[in-house]
Amino acid sequence: MSVVYALATPPAKSAICVFRVSGEGCLDALEGLFKKGPKEHGFFCVRDMYLNNEIIDSVGLISFKGPKSYTGEDSFEVYGHGGLGVMGLMMDAFQSFGFKEAGPGEFTKRAFLNNKLSLNESESVLDVINSTSKKEVLLASQSLSGKFTKEVFSISEAIDAIRTRVEGEIDFSDEDEVFLDDSLVSDLGLLIERLNVFIQGCYNKKELGAKKTVLFVGPPNSGKSSVFNRLLGFERALVSDVAGTTRDLIESEVFYNDLSFSVIDSAGIRSTEDKIESKGIDFTVDSINDADVIVAVFENTKVDLLLELEDELKDKKVISVLNKIDLGGFEDAVFDSKVSAKTGQGFDQFKTLIKDAFGEAYKKDSVYLVRDRHIKLFNLCLEGLNNAYEILQNNKEMEIAAEELKVSRSRLDDLVGRKTPDDVLGDIFSNFCIGK
Repeated sequence: MSVVYALATPPAKSAICVFRVSGEGCLDALEGLFKKGPKEHGFFCVRDMYLNNEIIDSVGLISFKGPKSYTGEDSFEVYGHGGLGVMGLMMDAFQSFGFKEAGPGEFTKRAFLNNKLSLNESESVLDVINSTSKKEVLLASQSLSGKFTKEVFSISEAIDAIRTRVEGEIDFSDEDEVFLDDSLVSDLGLLIERLNVFIQGCYNKKELGAKKTVLFVGPPNSGKSSVFNRLLGFERALVSDVAGTTRDLIESEVFYNDLSFSVIDSAGIRSTEDKIESKGIDFTVDSINDADVIVAVFENTKVDLLLELEDELKDKKVISVLNKIDLGGFEDAVFDSKVSAKTGQGFDQFKTLIKDAFGEAYKKDSVYLVRDRHIKLFNLCLEGLNNAYEILQNNKEMEIAAEELKVSRSRLDDLVGRKTPDDVLGDIFSNFCIGK
């Protein structure tokens, strides 16, 4: 394969930038790029990087001799200052040696093709990168560590052992060799149970669904936008004493503990003849259907808005919030949360209410994060094992039972990437970022 390079950090001004290079022959270019290569592979050193005999930057350099690298090939990484001009010159230097710019997921794809990662481990690299919560990172990392693959291989070997006994009975039944004994059916039943338990510990990434959304609603001047801004920690929505200031939906993202969610500020709901403001209010009402949690903000005990929106709020999780408690006089008011957008009072409890409203994102017994592809293959494997179990239990055609076991094993081979079609690989790695 050709030598490829990629920027592994965002293409923006920053403290440092990191380039990755991989491919047979790439280490031969170190003398030309840096005048002096590393003394030893696997150790970080500082070198000047050159283009046309002119110094581009003083950089960090580390090289890897295949197969002791991420991709399994000869490779090296360059750590330079994160200026856009520096990045551009480094790319020119790599291209001057004939290196090609890598496509999405190229490095991880090479790691898979060179047997450094199984296919599901390669997928988990992307899952770790895309994780938005602590729990999601831990689940994805279990797969990346190889534990998931080892368990799949162990189950595969158990299927092979049973299949060997079945095929032995088919081939040598006339030679007084005993392969099919009373324990075979029970052993297969235990294997099916083991696979079921393993699948129950897998959490389908698809079940996470789209990012959770919190929609702020309320009458004008209730301090809704101020509560919104306080939750974000900066002024995102325009705040004013003039009714109808917020005309459109304003969205931002919040990270709280191990949860991330979108919060949306909306137009204050009231009767108005202003066509633009009225349109914003219509957007607000329509958006209620798409929101997971509704935060209704009020500045006093008049909550007529909740009655006006009774139909829209039906079956929705609604958190009623009383704002401006710093003004006093609301000790007996009944709300889910009482806050002061001005002082920040009550916001810790308010954030906890939002988090609790989403419920538990994962099953408590989840061990691995998987995808639809994995679940589909697991189910096909189980189907084959159950078919073989029924055949053996009823002393039917042994050849069919052996074939069911063979197909079941092949499903697990597909899962970890043995004999995987090229089009499947293309779909998987096309979702990766450049440089990974």
